Amino acid sequence: MKYIVVLCDGMADLPIDSLGGKTPMQAAKKPNIDRLAERATVGMVKTVADGMKPGSDVANLSVMGFDPAEVYTGRSPLEAASIGIDLNDDDVAIRCNLVTLSDEPEYEKKTMVDYCGGDISTAEADQLIKTLQAELGGGEFDFYTGVAYRHCTIWHGGRSAGYTLTPPHDISGRVVGDYLKAHMGNSELYDLMKKSVEILSNHPINKERVARGERPANSIWLWGQGTRAALPAFEEKYGIKGAVISAVDLLKGIAKSAKMESIDVDGATGYIDTNFEGKTAAAIKALETNDYVYVHIEAPDECGHRCEAENKVKAIELIDEKVVAPIIKALDGTDYRMMILPDHPTPIATATHSSDPVPFMIYDSVAEVSGVSTFTEETAAASGVFVAHGPSLINRLIK
Repeated sequence: MKYIVVLCDGMADLPIDSLGGKTPMQAAKKPNIDRLAERATVGMVKTVADGMKPGSDVANLSVMGFDPAEVYTGRSPLEAASIGIDLNDDDVAIRCNLVTLSDEPEYEKKTMVDYCGGDISTAEADQLIKTLQAELGGGEFDFYTGVAYRHCTIWHGGRSAGYTLTPPHDISGRVVGDYLKAHMGNSELYDLMKKSVEILSNHPINKERVARGERPANSIWLWGQGTRAALPAFEEKYGIKGAVISAVDLLKGIAKSAKMESIDVDGATGYIDTNFEGKTAAAIKALETNDYVYVHIEAPDECGHRCEAENKVKAIELIDEKVVAPIIKALDGTDYRMMILPDHPTPIATATHSSDPVPFMIYDSVAEVSGVSTFTEETAAASGVFVAHGPSLINRLIK
């Protein structure tokens, strides 16, 4: 038996006026997913436990069968593992976003214009991060390049507990001063953020971006702190070999921390322009040597954060056409189970994550199950199937 998870990050949503009162899942044309849903177990699952933040870190750990209450130490340590940073016991890893802030002189009065720094490329970002390392690193702090706008700062001998730093994607379009209390309580972090503005605003990369009419990545934003992660090995826990395919460091870091194969795909961006075909081809090939393959697709989540309803619909349709359909075809004649779900909702209305339960479906190629006519939030809720403990969902997939 082969096991495939197609994780559509942030896919679940609320009804949207511009879509005629439908959610993106309801509006999307997804014939392949719906055909599987007719013979699938469909229901709702709570991937984010009460009292935990609805991040992709907690939610994806849960879907993979790792209980965040037992193993979670913070988001950034997982991303640090992906980058290849070997954390010491007293190191604190912190997510370092490159963001676009407005031009007010006082940091507290600036507005979060863009949490992803104008969709900055990895090549451009690498030069900015290297400059930050030269100017601000080498002592208490060090800066490491990740992917696109997502990077990592290591605070040697730093503090990780007792405070929560606001994610930048939660405050798009808002004045940042209302969300800086925890940063100000850790003056070292706050000083780094303020110093980064002068360095980055005057950097040749950002001057070139402005000249091209693009947004400058003119500040860092620090959040998601934590200490070294210690996940159990996936194969030891579940008795099967697993692989993860994703464009983002978080998922790659989970894979590496759990001693799973982490597969890189050229052109995988984390947005709607990602290399869907390349990720699918990698998944099909990975199934030759692995029993379990986790295909993570970030695009619906990014569209939710950007309030792009039509693109969110398009992302779901592309997943159906370019991921699900080819995998079904490749596995024809093979015994397999495929689970399709989001990790958490990212509603267009709020442009940020929600901790609400999400719809899931599990298709078994050799089982006769009466499912639903279409896979949506509404049909999943109406099924009456509810998994209250997210990490136990994997036991419905792997039996």
